[in-house]
Amino acid sequence: MSDVSQVTTHVLDAAEGMPAREVPVTLAVLRESAWVTVADAVTDDDGRAAALGPARLEPGTYRIVFDTGRYFAAKGRPTFYPDITITFALTDSEQHYHVPVLLSPFAYSTYRGS
Repeated sequence: MSDVSQVTTHVLDAAEGMPAREVPVTLAVLRESAWVTVADAVTDDDGRAAALGPARLEPGTYRIVFDTGRYFAAKGRPTFYPDITITFALTDSEQHYHVPVLLSPFAYSTYRGS
């Protein structure tokens, strides 16, 4: 696995106004009708997971699952969303796919970053 994978993420905790450290993250690909794990990571002190899989992936349908329940439980805070699942189409194996997440215990947002 390379230092920076084709798919990366950055998680920010809007309620605290800081990076969301130690969020477990899983990248999976849809193969036929089953999800197959590609890689697991934990966000670093800056809320980033730069080593989330290989440097190149085949086009297909992928998803990132963020274990926000574990993150908020470690902080002693309740959450409405025990996990966040973002499914996306990886259409070009030469492009970088960055999937940032802005979260709070009762809301989240995401977009295709660069």
